[in-house]
Parts: sequence; C-alpha cells; structure tokens
Amino acid sequence: MRKEFRVKKNKDFQEIFKKGMSVANRQFVVYTLKRPDQVHFRIGLSVSKKIGNAVMRNQIKRYIRQAFHEFEGQLHNAADYVIIARKPTAEMDFFEVKKSLTHVLKLAKALKRAKNNENKPVREEN
Repeated sequence: MRKEFRVKKNKDFQEIFKKGMSVANRQFVVYTLKRPDQVHFRIGLSVSKKIGNAVMRNQIKRYIRQAFHEFEGQLHNAADYVIIARKPTAEMDFFEVKKSLTHVLKLAKALKRAKNNENKPVREEN
C-alpha cells in the first residue's frame, strides 16, 4: 500500500481516536473519521503484542492491507480508518479476516452499497 494511503503519525491516530466514531466486532475495532478534503482513504493499523510474535502480527497486517486493497472501489474515499486487531485474529486465515472486516465496515457504514447486478450469480443457459 502506497504511503499516501497510510496513517503513520501519532498525531493523526490521536485525532481519529478523539474525533472519529468507532464500531467493533469480536475480531476488530474500526475508527472512522470523515475527511471531505481528502481524495482517497487512508488506513492505520494497530496489532498488539498480546496477539502474538512479530511474524504473526505482520501476517495479520498483511491480511488487513490486502482486504482493504480488495475493498478499494467500495470504500468511501474521503475518510481515515484505524483498524485495531483483537486476539481472535491470531487464529484466522485471510478469508476469515476479510469476512470479519466486511462485517465491521458495514456496521460502520464505510462500505458503499453494491449495485443489484454485481452480486447476482450469472446463469449459463444451454
């Protein structure tokens, strides 16, 4: 993920925590802060040492970044997101992480609604 898509500074994290709204499920806490002047979304990640060793924490962060990369067209662009991973994420694979993030982002109303035609399966006629 490119630098302009990341929240890195402590000042930015603190502002998102104070002014943003939070939504959670068992695996993740997501803070969102709308930024109308911003062209694209930014994400910040927080994975505690309680979750596992460095290898495990980096793997979880890679999963989250990949999930956001796949959500790119569906997310509201003028916002910052901070994702905090909770302990159950240590036992999850990528698809479970993506499903859980989808759930929590829908709760936060961060995902745009999909058009009706996109989610319907395509039927092949013989």
